[in-house]
Amino acid sequence: MNFYKLVYDRAEAIISDRGAYLFSFRLDGLDVILRGTERPTRGGMALLVPFANRVKNGRYLWKGKAYQLPLGRDGNAIHGLILYKEFQVTRLTPNSIELETEIRDPGYPSILALIVKYTLTDSISVDMKIRNVGEEEAPLIVGSHPYFLVQGSWKISPNAGKRLIMKENIPTGEMEDFIISEGKYDDCFYLPGDVTLSSKYSEVRISKPGMDYVQLYTGVEGAVAVEPMSGAPDGYNNGIGLRVLGASESESYHFSIQSVQVRSQIS
Repeated sequence: MNFYKLVYDRAEAIISDRGAYLFSFRLDGLDVILRGTERPTRGGMALLVPFANRVKNGRYLWKGKAYQLPLGRDGNAIHGLILYKEFQVTRLTPNSIELETEIRDPGYPSILALIVKYTLTDSISVDMKIRNVGEEEAPLIVGSHPYFLVQGSWKISPNAGKRLIMKENIPTGEMEDFIISEGKYDDCFYLPGDVTLSSKYSEVRISKPGMDYVQLYTGVEGAVAVEPMSGAPDGYNNGIGLRVLGASESESYHFSIQSVQVRSQIS
């Protein structure tokens, strides 16, 4: 595993070639995101491809065939197939990096070529291009898992969205109107458009065109995970936000963490 440092004016980022993982993002010498850990979904920002969050029991039917994905600690498949996958760095500049890998797994019906590009300015942007290089149609949902540092009370704006009703962290297929206020969450929301997270520590705006779902997670002290996703958890079974890539087809996704104001160092 190697780390690559990007620098632009007052911003600095460190990216690992394992999982194309954003280990840290700093502005004016202060951390914007919780620094990365050995478990990439407990800090930093992991990328989630080709599914985001959970697939119930790791099982799904695709074109009449049953597939079994690797299971996580809770008995479900979780967070995609690239968390610990080694990427090749194909381009590196002082403020950008491009990484590539291929996704193959017995639990997945096709083969995907994935290109990830990080670009650092006063914000950090991520571009992902996924191409189906296999012969079968491929189910696809992508996401990311950034942990933003907070201090004291926090708020999300806009705070009015639709919450996916869950049973044991798996969507039932129903949604309800919901106002997001400070509290404990491991919930998915339909929340299209930009999202801003504010606290005494900082203000962060996440721009996520075409990634209309957000998983909100508060299970790590001092941080809030605001996870943009192109579809819902268990999308391989419920079809919510699911994209189907035909053989030789490609899809691209872009999101950015921008207009960041870090007001104070966390004590």
